[in-house]
Order: sequence, then structure tokens, then C-alpha cells
Amino acid sequence: MNLIKSKVFLIILLTIVLLVTIALTANSNSKLNWIGNILSVPLSPVQKLFSAAGQKIDEAVSFFKDIEAIKTENEELRKRVSELERENRELEAFREKNEELRKALNLKDRFSDYTVIGSNVIAKDAGNWFDIFRIDVGTRDGIKADMPVVTNSRGLVGRILTADVTSSKVISIIDEDSQVAGWISKSGGHVIVRGDFTLKDEGLCRMDYIAGDIDVEVGDIIETSGLGGIYPKGIVIGEVKEIRMINSEFNRYAIIEPAVDFKGLEEVYVLK
Repeated sequence: MNLIKSKVFLIILLTIVLLVTIALTANSNSKLNWIGNILSVPLSPVQKLFSAAGQKIDEAVSFFKDIEAIKTENEELRKRVSELERENRELEAFREKNEELRKALNLKDRFSDYTVIGSNVIAKDAGNWFDIFRIDVGTRDGIKADMPVVTNSRGLVGRILTADVTSSKVISIIDEDSQVAGWISKSGGHVIVRGDFTLKDEGLCRMDYIAGDIDVEVGDIIETSGLGGIYPKGIVIGEVKEIRMINSEFNRYAIIEPAVDFKGLEEVYVLK
């Protein structure tokens, strides 16, 4: 125990002597500088050790300060990125809303003879396709059976099947009970576009009654002809995807890909 105490005392004494010597000789003009000169040789390793230790401590403190600064900067950057992402989402939603409003205005200009009533799809029959679905406008909004239904891109959806006070049922052009008088916009010629039970599951329609002298090709745009008293002329029904022969070149029908995506309808417009 005495030996340990002696070692501790010696270490403390040497430390005090070293500190006092450093303090007294810090000034080069000090009269006690000779003490530093005498002690400099034996104490030089100790001074170097203390100096190196101090430098390492300073470096460690500086390192941890830098780490903390980097953490703070990263946190600020994360917050800024989050703010920018939120602003970007808001701007995108604003842009989409503006685009919808622009299309709705164009729709009103295109069908100036009608009152255009916007509506949301609130229900549909079982299955993947919107062949029969319900919208949130009804007789209180002036909706009646057989009014045309379109999208804001002016593609033909179908017509009102039935209407109650607050909602209406829409039958789309892909339903097998639907028929539309069509017109081949490129070459001219009246046709009938109808729903087909086998094609409905692909979201497609069938075009029949193609006269033998009518030139029809894949890619041709089919529009409403205005005949029949339900649909105004010029609404895009879809595009010819395929032409199939029944038994001769003059006995044929075509597969139509509708202009409307009947898998993702959310908003439609009724022409009143």
C-alpha cells in the first residue's frame, strides 16, 4: 500500500513540477528560464507526451464537433427535401386539377348546345370493367334516361340507363346491350358499334354493318354519327384495332378499342 502511495505521490509531484516549469518558462525573457533549460532534457519526453496527448484530445474534440455539425446539416437537408417533396406533390395536384378544369371548359365549348354536368363514379357492377356503373347525380340535377355520358377528353362512355333522385346508372358502350350509330371519320360510312359479351372482358367493342364499298383500315377513328337521337355527332368512340372476315371480303366486322379506359373511370360528364 505504501509503495502504491509513493508512486502516486511521485507522479503527482512530477506533474506539478512540469506544470510549474512550463508556466515559469513560457516567457522567453523570464529570469527563471535557466530552470527550464536544466529540466528541459529530462522532462522533454514528458512534455512531448503531454503535448501529443493534448493534440489528440483537440483532434478528438474537433472530430466530434464536425460529426455533430454534419448530423445537424443532414437533418436540415432531410427536412428541406421533405418540404420540397410536399410542395412538388401539391404543385402536381394543382396542375392536374387545372388540366381537368381546362378539359371541362373545352368540353363545354365543344358541346355548347348541352349543359355539361360533372359527376363522380360511386359504384359499379361486379367485374374488372365499368360496363354498368353508378354516378352521384340524379333527377334532382335534371338527369334523365338516355342522356349521353362522356369523359373530359371527349371520349364516349355510354348513356344514362336509369336515374333516381340522387344517383344514376350508366350503361357503357362495352356492355352487350349497348349499340351506337357510328361513322368512320377517315373514309366516311355509317356503321354500328356495339358491345359484345366475349369482347367486354378485354374492354373492346365490335363494329358491324360495314358496307362492301367502305374502305376501313386498322387505326381508323370511329365517331358517333349523330343518328338515333341519343348521341350528338362527332364524339370519339374509339379506334379500329382489327378487321375480321366472316366468309368473304365484303362480310366483315371490326374490333374497336374504345377511347375511354373502362378499367379506371372516376369522373364522367353527362350531356343534358
